[in-house]
Amino acid sequence: MSSISLLKKSAQIVLEKKNLTNVSARVALVLDISGSMRRLYKNGTVQKVVERILAVASQFDDDGSLDVWVYDNEFSRLKPVTEIDFAGYVDDYILNNSLIHKFGRNDEPPVMEDVIHKYTVEDPSADPAFIVFINDGGCKRTIKRPVVSSSNKPLFWQFVGIGDSNFEVLEKLDTMEGRYIDNANFFHIKDIEKITDDELYQLLLNEFPEWLEEAKEKGVL
Repeated sequence: MSSISLLKKSAQIVLEKKNLTNVSARVALVLDISGSMRRLYKNGTVQKVVERILAVASQFDDDGSLDVWVYDNEFSRLKPVTEIDFAGYVDDYILNNSLIHKFGRNDEPPVMEDVIHKYTVEDPSADPAFIVFINDGGCKRTIKRPVVSSSNKPLFWQFVGIGDSNFEVLEKLDTMEGRYIDNANFFHIKDIEKITDDELYQLLLNEFPEWLEEAKEKGVL
């Protein structure tokens, strides 16, 4: 059985537990590619993250593809990844791609604005977008603006902090004021290589069901 089939099984079990099996959603992955992430790109950890999130996308998304962005102080929107071409994706489309700016400083708002633009202006849909946003610390305070401005849109931001840096900005997401509905969640994993697939999917899909309900009630969906 391929690695992706096993991951899909794990994701399916968690989706069933959370009553999400009939939910259709577009899934995006936004990856920090600032300097401190270099080791995780080079040692295959980020490739494994792509595969684990792809397993969720393949359950939620009608075409089973995962939209991918990377960002440091610039950002790139990449070719979506699918079950057909996920092997070697990080090496082929990120590390060996000279057009991508990598291992600089981090600046979140520009990539967030591009994600919002894609899902609300370029390619609007009745399906919500579930955005997994991976960051290894030091998130800019200015992320507040795109989070607030997208709070009446069919977008849910699931921030994941990895490593042992400072996540002060993301930790305050739950109490962020001025939003139409609470459209963001954050959790922290010290070592993403050690967490089981089941644990990861439980955390990833923890707040999304509540958001779906509230988004329907408030007419966002």
